[in-house]
Amino acid sequence: MRPLGIEGAWVDGPRVFTDRRGRFHEWYQADRFRALTGHPLRLEQANCSRSGRGTLRGIHYAAVPPGQAKYVTCVSGAVLDVVVDIRTGSPTFGTWEAVRLDDREHRAVYLSEGLGHAFMALEEGSIVVYLCSEGYAPQREFGIHPLDPELAIPWPDDLTPELSDKDAAAPTLAEAGLRGLLPTYEECVAHRRRLRSGAQGEPCVSS
Repeated sequence: MRPLGIEGAWVDGPRVFTDRRGRFHEWYQADRFRALTGHPLRLEQANCSRSGRGTLRGIHYAAVPPGQAKYVTCVSGAVLDVVVDIRTGSPTFGTWEAVRLDDREHRAVYLSEGLGHAFMALEEGSIVVYLCSEGYAPQREFGIHPLDPELAIPWPDDLTPELSDKDAAAPTLAEAGLRGLLPTYEECVAHRRRLRSGAQGEPCVSS
């Protein structure tokens, strides 16, 4: 795993073993994750989505605390995965990082609590799976419009974005900020500090 330019986000490029039978790789290792982030990965929910080419999901995030951290990979097809820093007061507020996730290199992205997440399917039937630190709670779930012109995320020009009604109605980053819907960098850092200290004492993923 290596850190991305946005603090609190990492990308992992596992070693893939190939022989006449197919391929094998380890897409998550608890010891390595803990060594890099300073805390174990809490697991409360695992999600799987299948998307048609051009489907754009996000930008999604959850209120902090507790937020919802995600460990994301693409097991079939390919997606452009994007992490967005929506934490007010962050030195990289309003910036994003894009990583191609596919079923060939098997990279994975980890984004900690308070960061926004979106992806676009680059191939038909792309399947994304992700581990979540918290379960789905509608009252704590929010979104930013993925086509916000101020964010200017370079989604592929050859694809027509297909959004859900909910994502299409999401506010821009500026609008969400004016409504007081964005997490602060300070509370996100404080939350991760509590995770590192083991204050929550919750069950975590083990290898």
